[in-house]
Amino acid sequence: MNKQEKSLTMTVLMTPDMANFSGNVHGGSLLKLLDQVAYACAAKYCKNYVVTAALDQVFFRQQVNVGELVTFFAHVNHVGRSSMEIGVKVVAENLRTHEKRHTTSCYFTMVAMDENGRSVEVPQLQLDTDLEKRINAAAAMRKKMRQESLEKIRALHVNLPEDDF
Repeated sequence: MNKQEKSLTMTVLMTPDMANFSGNVHGGSLLKLLDQVAYACAAKYCKNYVVTAALDQVFFRQQVNVGELVTFFAHVNHVGRSSMEIGVKVVAENLRTHEKRHTTSCYFTMVAMDENGRSVEVPQLQLDTDLEKRINAAAAMRKKMRQESLEKIRALHVNLPEDDF
């Protein structure tokens, strides 16, 4: 079997144009980069165009400062028929002190699409290590919880007019 491309690392310098009114990196700037790295990881894994279907459990644990190097560690945690859970961990590094801090974590659900906008099957995930097996099992539980939560939310909205949410 071919070795799968399951992980991707991207490092970006946080620049002043990413700052919010407090002078820290704006959460929206981080979300855009998170989406880009999740896209790249999923697309490299399945060798196909993908779209973002969901973003779960975004935890901004610490602020990110302008001038820090921020590294995004992305990994394919779980694969369905056409969907993939991509876990992303963010580590900020102060270039003066060399201090590294885990600032953000989240999980993206990405779906592989064909040129007509229909979902397509992705390769089965090869679990090579015990750690990958544990990560995969946790991702399967998150997928189940997402599905249960979505069913509950739909039930809440069953008798609401279309314009309400």
